[in-house]
Amino acid sequence: MKSRTLYTGAAALSLALITVPAFAETMTDPVAIVEAANEASYYAGDDGRSAARMLIADDDGNRQRRQFTLLRKDVEDGGDQRYLVVFSRPADIRGTVFRVEKQVGDSDDRWLYLPGLDLVKRISSGDKRTSFVGSHFYYEDISGRGTGEDRHELVETTEAYYVIESTPRDPDNVEFARYRSWIDRDTLLPMRTAYQRESGEIYRRMEVTEVETIDGYPTGTEVRMQDLDSGGETITQFRYSEYDVGLPDNIFSERSLRNPPREWLRR
Repeated sequence: MKSRTLYTGAAALSLALITVPAFAETMTDPVAIVEAANEASYYAGDDGRSAARMLIADDDGNRQRRQFTLLRKDVEDGGDQRYLVVFSRPADIRGTVFRVEKQVGDSDDRWLYLPGLDLVKRISSGDKRTSFVGSHFYYEDISGRGTGEDRHELVETTEAYYVIESTPRDPDNVEFARYRSWIDRDTLLPMRTAYQRESGEIYRRMEVTEVETIDGYPTGTEVRMQDLDSGGETITQFRYSEYDVGLPDNIFSERSLRNPPREWLRR
C-alpha cells in the first residue's frame, strides 16, 4: 500500500486517477483525513492515464468543448509526481500541452506550450489559481494544493462524510478565506468542496457527480466546477482511465511539450 501524500484534494481534475482503500474505523485526526483524501485524489498505482472531455458553459449559455489526455507518474510513493496534459480538440487548441513537475514541500513547476505561437510559457506561482485553458478549473487544480499550505479542522462527522474546514496559512497568496470539503467516509474521496470569502459567502464549488471502480480503485469519472459569481460551470468527464500502464520517465520532459509522446496517447 502506498504511503499518504502531502497534497490536498482541493483540485478536481486529477480525480481521474484515484485510489484508496475503504476505511472501516472512524477517523478523528483532520490532517490524517486530508492526507488520506489527497492520496485518494492524486495517487493510484505508480502511474495512470485517462482521456478527458471538458464542457465549459458560461452564464449566457455559450458552450465550449475541450478534449485531452492526462498522463501521470509518481516519482516516489506519496511524493513528487509528473503530469502531462495533451489537448486534441478543438482544432484551435490541438497540440496545446500542459506539463507539471509536482514537488512536495516546494512550489510546483508548470509549463504550457501554445502551438499557434510555438511558445512555451512558464506558469508562475502567482498564476496557479487562474483559469486552466479557459475553463472554471485552475492550474493548481491539476496537480493539487499542498496540505501544508492550509490549517485543517474536522468540523463534523456525518454518517457519510468527514467535513473538513481548511484555512490558508498565507491568505495573501490565495483568493479564498477558507474552504470546506465533504470527504466520503468509505472511499475517502473528496466529493464536494466549497470555497468561501471572509463573509462566509460561497463563490466556487467543486462536486464529484459520478464514481466508478476502475482496476480496483474508486475513481471520480465526472467532476463539476461551478463559478457561483458568474453562473458558469465546467464539467469534466473522464474515460478509459487505467493504472500501472508503464509510462517511461522520459516522456515527462521539456521535449514532450513540442513533441508529445503519441504512442502513450493512444488507447
